[in-house]
Amino acid sequence: MGRRWHMLGYLTALVVLIADQLSKFWVIQLIQLPQRGQVELLPILNFTWVENRGVSLGMLTASSDTQRWLLVALTSAIAIGVIYWIWREKRRMDVFALGLVLGGAIGNIIDRVRFGYVADFIDLHFGDFQPFLVFNVADAGITIGVVILLLRAFLLRDKPDKAETSDA
Repeated sequence: MGRRWHMLGYLTALVVLIADQLSKFWVIQLIQLPQRGQVELLPILNFTWVENRGVSLGMLTASSDTQRWLLVALTSAIAIGVIYWIWREKRRMDVFALGLVLGGAIGNIIDRVRFGYVADFIDLHFGDFQPFLVFNVADAGITIGVVILLLRAFLLRDKPDKAETSDA
Protein backbone atom coordinates (compact mmCIF):
# COMPACT_ATOMS: atom_id res chain seq x y z
CA MET A 1 0.00 0.00 0.00
CA GLY A 2 1.23 3.47 -0.80
CA ARG A 3 2.08 5.80 2.05
CA ARG A 4 0.01 8.72 0.84
CA TRP A 5 -3.06 7.71 2.87
CA HIS A 6 -0.94 7.48 5.98
CA MET A 7 0.49 10.91 5.34
CA LEU A 8 -3.09 12.24 5.03
CA GLY A 9 -3.74 11.03 8.57
CA TYR A 10 -0.55 12.46 10.00
CA LEU A 11 -1.00 15.76 8.16
CA THR A 12 -4.61 15.97 9.40
CA ALA A 13 -3.32 15.39 12.95
CA LEU A 14 -0.77 18.17 12.53
CA VAL A 15 -3.39 20.63 11.24
CA VAL A 16 -5.75 19.85 14.15
CA LEU A 17 -2.88 20.12 16.64
CA ILE A 18 -1.74 23.49 15.28
CA ALA A 19 -5.31 24.86 15.14
CA ASP A 20 -5.91 23.67 18.71
CA GLN A 21 -2.75 25.14 20.17
CA LEU A 22 -3.11 28.44 18.27
CA SER A 23 -6.73 28.82 19.42
CA LYS A 24 -5.68 28.18 23.02
CA PHE A 25 -2.83 30.68 22.74
CA TRP A 26 -5.30 33.19 21.34
CA VAL A 27 -7.88 32.80 24.13
CA ILE A 28 -5.33 32.51 26.95
CA GLN A 29 -2.75 35.13 25.96
CA LEU A 30 -4.54 37.59 23.69
CA ILE A 31 -8.12 37.55 24.95
CA GLN A 32 -6.99 36.67 28.50
CA LEU A 33 -10.01 34.45 28.96
CA PRO A 34 -8.77 32.89 32.23
CA GLN A 35 -8.94 36.34 33.84
CA ARG A 36 -12.16 37.40 32.12
CA GLY A 37 -14.06 34.13 32.61
CA GLN A 38 -16.45 34.59 29.69
CA VAL A 39 -16.79 36.56 26.46
CA GLU A 40 -20.05 36.60 24.50
CA LEU A 41 -19.36 36.26 20.77
CA LEU A 42 -22.81 35.52 19.35
CA PRO A 43 -26.23 34.92 20.88
CA ILE A 44 -25.48 31.17 20.63
CA LEU A 45 -21.71 31.17 21.22
CA ASN A 46 -19.56 32.28 24.14
CA PHE A 47 -15.96 31.75 25.06
CA THR A 48 -16.19 30.41 28.62
CA TRP A 49 -13.03 29.45 30.52
CA VAL A 50 -13.06 25.89 31.91
CA GLU A 51 -10.10 23.99 33.33
CA ASN A 52 -10.97 20.37 32.56
CA ARG A 53 -9.04 18.02 34.82
CA GLY A 54 -10.85 14.92 33.60
CA VAL A 55 -11.45 13.23 30.28
CA SER A 56 -14.65 12.94 28.27
CA LEU A 57 -17.74 14.15 30.11
CA GLY A 58 -15.70 14.88 33.22
CA MET A 59 -14.90 11.21 33.86
CA LEU A 60 -11.57 10.18 35.36
CA THR A 61 -10.97 13.54 37.01
CA ALA A 62 -7.35 13.94 38.09
CA SER A 63 -7.38 15.41 41.58
CA SER A 64 -3.66 14.88 42.24
CA ASP A 65 -0.40 15.13 40.31
CA THR A 66 -0.14 11.33 40.26
CA GLN A 67 -3.58 11.05 38.65
CA ARG A 68 -2.70 13.83 36.21
CA TRP A 69 0.40 11.95 35.02
CA LEU A 70 -1.54 8.69 34.86
CA LEU A 71 -4.00 10.44 32.51
CA VAL A 72 -1.07 11.73 30.45
CA ALA A 73 0.30 8.17 30.26
CA LEU A 74 -3.10 6.68 29.37
CA THR A 75 -3.89 9.23 26.67
CA SER A 76 -0.33 8.98 25.32
CA ALA A 77 -0.71 5.20 25.03
CA ILE A 78 -3.97 5.72 23.16
CA ALA A 79 -2.29 8.26 20.85
CA ILE A 80 0.50 5.76 20.12
CA GLY A 81 -2.15 3.16 19.31
CA VAL A 82 -3.82 5.61 16.90
CA ILE A 83 -0.45 6.34 15.23
CA TYR A 84 -0.05 2.61 14.61
CA TRP A 85 -3.67 2.27 13.48
CA ILE A 86 -3.19 5.05 10.91
CA TRP A 87 -0.11 3.24 9.60
CA ARG A 88 -2.07 -0.02 9.17
CA GLU A 89 -5.42 1.41 8.02
CA LYS A 90 -6.44 0.80 4.42
CA ARG A 91 -9.48 3.08 4.17
CA ARG A 92 -8.80 6.70 3.29
CA MET A 93 -11.76 8.08 5.26
CA ASP A 94 -10.72 6.11 8.34
CA VAL A 95 -7.15 7.45 8.04
CA PHE A 96 -8.55 10.99 7.89
CA ALA A 97 -10.83 10.35 10.90
CA LEU A 98 -7.95 8.83 12.86
CA GLY A 99 -5.87 11.91 12.04
CA LEU A 100 -8.58 14.08 13.60
CA VAL A 101 -8.53 11.91 16.72
CA LEU A 102 -4.72 11.89 16.91
CA GLY A 103 -4.35 15.65 16.52
CA GLY A 104 -6.98 16.26 19.19
CA ALA A 105 -5.44 13.75 21.58
CA ILE A 106 -1.97 15.28 21.25
CA GLY A 107 -3.39 18.79 21.72
CA ASN A 108 -5.07 17.79 24.97
CA ILE A 109 -1.97 15.87 26.14
CA ILE A 110 0.12 19.03 25.64
CA ASP A 111 -2.36 20.99 27.79
CA ARG A 112 -2.33 18.43 30.56
CA VAL A 113 1.49 18.41 30.60
CA ARG A 114 1.81 22.24 30.46
CA PHE A 115 -1.07 23.33 32.68
CA GLY A 116 -2.22 20.27 34.62
CA TYR A 117 -5.62 20.48 32.92
CA VAL A 118 -7.15 20.78 29.45
CA ALA A 119 -8.13 24.32 28.48
CA ASP A 120 -11.74 24.31 27.25
CA PHE A 121 -13.48 27.47 26.05
CA ILE A 122 -16.02 26.93 23.23
CA ASP A 123 -19.49 27.26 24.75
CA LEU A 124 -22.29 26.59 22.24
CA HIS A 125 -25.79 27.17 23.59
CA PHE A 126 -29.33 27.88 22.44
CA GLY A 127 -30.91 29.90 25.21
CA ASP A 128 -30.69 27.68 28.28
CA PHE A 129 -30.16 24.57 26.16
CA GLN A 130 -26.49 23.61 25.99
CA PRO A 131 -26.09 20.57 23.69
CA PHE A 132 -22.39 20.11 24.56
CA LEU A 133 -20.13 20.70 27.49
CA VAL A 134 -17.62 23.54 27.02
CA PHE A 135 -15.00 22.16 24.62
CA ASN A 136 -11.96 23.09 22.51
CA VAL A 137 -10.67 22.47 18.97
CA ALA A 138 -8.94 19.24 20.05
CA ASP A 139 -12.19 17.90 21.52
CA ALA A 140 -14.01 18.77 18.30
CA GLY A 141 -11.39 16.88 16.27
CA ILE A 142 -11.66 13.82 18.50
CA THR A 143 -15.46 13.86 18.42
CA ILE A 144 -15.77 14.36 14.67
CA GLY A 145 -13.15 11.66 14.03
CA VAL A 146 -14.92 9.14 16.27
CA VAL A 147 -18.31 9.93 14.70
CA ILE A 148 -16.86 9.36 11.21
CA LEU A 149 -15.35 6.04 12.32
CA LEU A 150 -18.61 4.91 13.93
CA LEU A 151 -20.77 5.93 10.98
CA ARG A 152 -18.45 4.16 8.56
CA ALA A 153 -18.33 1.06 10.74
CA PHE A 154 -22.11 0.82 11.15
CA LEU A 155 -23.34 2.15 7.82
CA LEU A 156 -20.64 1.22 5.31
CA ARG A 157 -19.54 -2.27 6.17
CA ASP A 158 -18.00 -2.86 2.77
CA LYS A 159 -14.46 -3.83 1.87
CA PRO A 160 -11.98 -1.06 1.11
CA ASP A 161 -12.12 0.30 -2.41
CA LYS A 162 -9.31 -0.97 -4.66
CA ALA A 163 -8.27 2.63 -5.35
CA GLU A 164 -7.83 3.19 -1.60
CA THR A 165 -5.58 0.16 -1.10
CA SER A 166 -3.46 0.27 -4.25
CA ASP A 167 0.14 1.39 -4.32
CA ALA A 168 -0.51 3.75 -7.21
